[in-house]
Amino acid sequence: MKALAYELAHPLDAFAIELVDVAEPRPRDGDVVVEVAAIGINPGEAAIRRMRSAAPGGRVVLGWEFAGVVVATGKSATGFAIGDRVTGTGDVTRDGAWAERVAVDHRVVAKIPDELSFTDAASLPIGVLTAWEALFRDQDSLPAGVDRVLVIGAAGGVGSMATQLLKARSAFVISTASRPESARWVTAMGADLVVDHHGDLPGQLRAAGIGSVDAVLSTAGTGGHLGSIAEVLRPFGHLAFVDAAGPVDLGAFTGKSLSLHTEMVFSKITAGGDPSSQGRILAHVAQEVVAGRMRPIVTTTLHGLTAETMRTAHTLAESGRTVGKTVLVTPN
Repeated sequence: MKALAYELAHPLDAFAIELVDVAEPRPRDGDVVVEVAAIGINPGEAAIRRMRSAAPGGRVVLGWEFAGVVVATGKSATGFAIGDRVTGTGDVTRDGAWAERVAVDHRVVAKIPDELSFTDAASLPIGVLTAWEALFRDQDSLPAGVDRVLVIGAAGGVGSMATQLLKARSAFVISTASRPESARWVTAMGADLVVDHHGDLPGQLRAAGIGSVDAVLSTAGTGGHLGSIAEVLRPFGHLAFVDAAGPVDLGAFTGKSLSLHTEMVFSKITAGGDPSSQGRILAHVAQEVVAGRMRPIVTTTLHGLTAETMRTAHTLAESGRTVGKTVLVTPN
């Protein structure tokens, strides 16, 4: 089959991902094999491309956000049948979905209604699961006493889904955006108040009559915002972040007895958690989208499983100026 792959880590200006022939995926007992119809593109995958090389003689196939049709099932992959329309993520230790077909643990896959297009479905998994686990941890609700939440970097995939999940639980959401187009986007996602993360966050909140927040979800640039975050969080508040914050001075955090939460969407499948919860979350959100209570976040659609379309996708991902999600639609 065809797949987009590379051998050596490389920067965007030396883009080396090529469409090549690779072996068909070999499913494990708990896998489903999916014919890929659409692929969600994530900044994290561009970061992996810059840092991770293949083993000698090997190649790297990235891509852990997809939608498509089940074409084979392992003997213990319960709940799925050939022909099922699905969406899911994957496992960063295995080949991803930048290919015609992908084998993936069935527990991180969910069936999707016929009313949900593959393009829209592929925009959901990483943002939904990252936001859900960062905000709700291993529960289905916010920590007790959390009603007012600041989302830093709210226009991206994670922030867009976080805002919607928070509004579904009646939280007051303060979203950051630095440009008019991103401010319009986060407002459309449901933000109650928009502030500029390049400005004085505590000052902007005070000007809006807000002295503190109960929780902060930071999706990018966490290290540069730690001082402001510590200032705006109430005592015993919560900070969840999904990027590598770098060295952290915990003095201001311990002074307020703050809780720090890290999140990595693949931890349940790579570190011994319960991946089946992710399949249930994806199924729930797919139904919410079809019912009109949540919305997909596609803003850019590219066509074709080609090196050219993937380079365009990576250029957008590394620009730091995209809103919502870029989805690549593959030929059927």
